[in-house]
Amino acid sequence: MRYRRLGHSGLFVSELCLGTMTFGGSDDMWGQIGQLQQEDADSLVRTALDAGINFIDTANIYATGRSEEILGQSLRNLGVAREDVVIATKVHGPMGEGPNARGSSRGHIMDQAKASLKRMQIDHIDLYQIHGFDPATPIVETLEALDTLVRHGHVRYLGLSNWAAWQIVKAVGIAEARQLAPIVSLQAYYTLAGRDLEREVAPALLSEGIGLMVWSPLAGGFLSGKFDRDGKTAEGRRVNFDFPPIDKERAYDAIEVMREIASAKGCTVPQVALAWLLHQKVVTSVILGAKRVDQLTDNIGAADVSLSAEDLAALDAVTRLPEEYPGWMLERQGEYRAHMMEDERG
Repeated sequence: MRYRRLGHSGLFVSELCLGTMTFGGSDDMWGQIGQLQQEDADSLVRTALDAGINFIDTANIYATGRSEEILGQSLRNLGVAREDVVIATKVHGPMGEGPNARGSSRGHIMDQAKASLKRMQIDHIDLYQIHGFDPATPIVETLEALDTLVRHGHVRYLGLSNWAAWQIVKAVGIAEARQLAPIVSLQAYYTLAGRDLEREVAPALLSEGIGLMVWSPLAGGFLSGKFDRDGKTAEGRRVNFDFPPIDKERAYDAIEVMREIASAKGCTVPQVALAWLLHQKVVTSVILGAKRVDQLTDNIGAADVSLSAEDLAALDAVTRLPEEYPGWMLERQGEYRAHMMEDERG
């Protein structure tokens, strides 16, 4: 397992991260994603740790807090030393019926941070992420609340999730101007079946030195290799919970190329999809969600898959985004000066 620095921080995390969205669901939306209870969750956590994964991601909203509870108990059951694991959780979604039991206000953030600490039976959160953009709360209020948590020692690093590029850069600017704790990461959707992030978000992250955590790297299971253009489908949550939305024709084209690469390398189709992400400069860590140990073990194997320049070019050819403005204009006008930068680098 390789470890990468999270953004511009001094924190190193494994390039694969264990996601816990499958923990604790019942007969609701979360149950469609996963209903793992304590014993099965313990097995997944043990498998991840044994493989060298030191990074685990959850959220207060997953199974309405139950995922955090199960994760915290797993770490206790397995006797994991607190300093040996980096725990990331999130806040934003509704955790009650009232108008203030949701969003990114100071009140909701402070209340939910304490609740998450209690559920996970820990004294600090390594990475606390705002799970979505709240149009009703000024960004400065959110950042000042997060800064308070850092100064009090309840949280060590800060991240965002599912924010637009302009929102991210605005937050970075406010934090710098007011000398607040900095944003070090973004958690976002990014796959061969959905490369929209490359238009604005990825360049912003690279510019500001912010690390990227990828959620749903197999596009909700669509890139598992179990779906065919001829209509064949496999069992799995994509059948009953068709999310995230994707261009399925482009995804089928990608799957065909992935199968060829997997056959040549003696690996699996999902391993190719995950390996492609690990080859992208903007990616820090890829979040793996699983219901079974064998699924998780297979996905972890992606860390050993090396894609050649030819493999990467073949995958790019069938999945690259169509050109849009201002992208094509920025590239065209940037050529006037790009050669000067290349000459400077020698």
